[in-house]
Amino acid sequence: MLPFSGLTIKHRRRMEDRYQELAKKWLDKTITPAEQEEFAAWYNAGQDDPVEIPAGFAGSEDVLRQRILNKINQAVKDNDKPRSFRIPAWLRYAAAVLFCAVGFAGYRVCNHFKQVRQLASHTHQQIKNDVLPGGNKATLTLANGKVINLSDVKNGLLTNQGQTRLKKDKDGRIIYENTDAKAVDSASIFNTINIPKGGQFQVVLSDGSKVWLNSASSLTFPTMFPKNERKVTITGEAYFEVTKNKHAPFRVITGKQTVEVLGTHFNINGYTDEAAIRTTLIQGSVKVSTDAQSTILKPEEQSAISNDKTGKILVNTVDIDDVLAWTSGNFQFEKAEIPLIMRQASRWYDVDVKYEGEIPHRRFTGSISRNVNLSELLKMLKYTGINFRIAGKTIIVTS
Repeated sequence: MLPFSGLTIKHRRRMEDRYQELAKKWLDKTITPAEQEEFAAWYNAGQDDPVEIPAGFAGSEDVLRQRILNKINQAVKDNDKPRSFRIPAWLRYAAAVLFCAVGFAGYRVCNHFKQVRQLASHTHQQIKNDVLPGGNKATLTLANGKVINLSDVKNGLLTNQGQTRLKKDKDGRIIYENTDAKAVDSASIFNTINIPKGGQFQVVLSDGSKVWLNSASSLTFPTMFPKNERKVTITGEAYFEVTKNKHAPFRVITGKQTVEVLGTHFNINGYTDEAAIRTTLIQGSVKVSTDAQSTILKPEEQSAISNDKTGKILVNTVDIDDVLAWTSGNFQFEKAEIPLIMRQASRWYDVDVKYEGEIPHRRFTGSISRNVNLSELLKMLKYTGINFRIAGKTIIVTS
């Protein structure tokens, strides 16, 4: 079970504010082509949450509002009965204001969204080699070299290693339990969990700390920690909820960096194909160190250590909802460049990505569930002007 059930109130409000802004720009005729694509993509993606319009932003007589709404609904009916969707409350107001402002603009409104929906339908027809989303997949390598496919094993006891019992619970997590609180002989027994592309998994360590592992990641750890230190190594991305123990610091080694905590929540993105190792603090405090320097993070701060030779630590404030979206089963982007989005898609859908011509220089803001097929994600990107096709297990992107 993932730790978050969906978008936080803070992020929902931020997205509402964004689309209020775009709606106003659309009505004022100040919206840029890129913003218009973002606005249309969001609308066509099936956003149901009504967005409140600030007082005085949009007001008109009911008859004019209804006239525009009827035109939009008629456009939907004319488009070969496409998927049903709800006209958000704010769009009704916006359409009414637009009608008052520019007379026959209502016709252009319904025509615009009819074209958007036709484009979505055409895009859907083009995708023949669709790819299913990833899921809970992992292998566990024991100290003796035995490999267990964690996706296939049944719930219950898996094995005993020294003074540690290993089991799989009803939620599909792997749990390590000490059978002798005084024992320390298991400290030299290490296990490694490997998450393939298209996978994710959760593990509860012997001290009770919880780790969520993203696609193409791994975690190496002792089956039982010694009394004075808790140390693990990861590749890829992991979210940690560390059990507090002031007598035994918890250290995470990722490439050239070490993260040290006594007990807190944080996320590490250490993929080698990204520009930097990024550590984001959710609560409490963490110490991030390299051979050259160290820094203490505060909640909602993120350190970035370049994967080049400099290794300098940079710290910025970030939106933790964007960072943790993967743990709640979502893709979530804020002005993200296409290559970053494609790297995430490549890991989650276990596909390769190739570019024909120049890589498109566009940015995308939006969110979508990670439980949808690849075609649904690509459909959203289509409105940024990105063209693509799927050939086997490869996404081919063209500008």
